[in-house]
Amino acid sequence: MGLIGMILAAVLVAVLLAIVIVKYLPLKLRWIASLLLLALTIFLVSKIYYGIMEPIHFNKQKVSKYSKVVENLKIIRDAQVKHLEVTGKYTKDKAGLIKFIDTAKLALTETRTVVVKENRGGGIIVDVEKRKTDTIGYESVSKYFKNRNYNDMFKVPGTDKEFEIETGTVEKVQGLIVPTFLVKTSKKDILKGLNESLVKQELEAIATDQIKGEYVSVGSLDEVSTSGNWPPSYDKKDAKKE
Repeated sequence: MGLIGMILAAVLVAVLLAIVIVKYLPLKLRWIASLLLLALTIFLVSKIYYGIMEPIHFNKQKVSKYSKVVENLKIIRDAQVKHLEVTGKYTKDKAGLIKFIDTAKLALTETRTVVVKENRGGGIIVDVEKRKTDTIGYESVSKYFKNRNYNDMFKVPGTDKEFEIETGTVEKVQGLIVPTFLVKTSKKDILKGLNESLVKQELEAIATDQIKGEYVSVGSLDEVSTSGNWPPSYDKKDAKKE
């Protein structure tokens, strides 16, 4: 029974009780009815208060849980981006990606303009400017994950689950095949133990200020994207911390 149903039922009981008091209850026993009405009033007020506050508490708990999940997804996303820079592809090997952060080196490059002689034929030689890229050193990938718990990044906070990872490719333009990845976890697992009715509503969320759908995810298998499906408010929280 919903909140409105309980309120209507309580009002009906109060009306019936009032009728019984007026018509049938002796004066000396009406104090008992008064206590019953007082108890009914307290019950009704508590139910109204609970009905108003429960969604508010749920939203606070939801945001708190999602924030921790989103933080791990951001670490995984950044690791995948670095993996792509170094190897030219994404990976679904969880242990391998952690090891990659620990051991891989990222090339540092410098691009400059050089002038070269170009023979155009017929004895014509012209100076042509060209862009040249040189490797000037290397840096550890782990540098980009300092103070970030990447060793546990695949664990979904607050659950006994791990993130699901998929990789694939899409044809960005004709003839150009680009790698893609998707990392996700079910909202249902994250919100386990909270009000089932509110969880059900959350799984159907479509508002722009909410995490849409049944999953919290980053990346896409259908398009070239490293974005998450969370609203900007979750990124603003990180900006304030920094």
